[in-house]
Amino acid sequence: MRRLPLLACLALPLPAVAVEPVTEQPAQTAVQPGAQTPAVPHELEQRLAESEQQRAELAAQLANPDNRQDEARIARLTQENQRLKLQLREAQANQPPRLLSEQQTWYLAGAGTALVAFLLGMLSRGRRRARREWIN
Repeated sequence: MRRLPLLACLALPLPAVAVEPVTEQPAQTAVQPGAQTPAVPHELEQRLAESEQQRAELAAQLANPDNRQDEARIARLTQENQRLKLQLREAQANQPPRLLSEQQTWYLAGAGTALVAFLLGMLSRGRRRARREWIN
């Protein structure tokens, strides 16, 4: 009984996949070279002229001396970048060495926190007469 709905679900997509017969209408769908309207070739010629013009503009931009100026600017910026890197290295070399490393600084901060917590615990304990109070 349970297999019947499963088979029905599998069979449903089959009619959707079926191929419809193609009916041709030769008078409307066939394209003949002499039957084109005069506007279509004119439009294609305009598009061709526009694309040729864009291609020529792009070729002119590639050959433009502005690119040479950009290359000179890039070379100048590269030299300036190298000079700034050298200055940074010199400034780092002239710095006095740090007293403590970062790891040592964190270690000291933790030790200081533990010491402060121990002292606060001792002060907050108050004065006790005997150790037996802890056991009770």
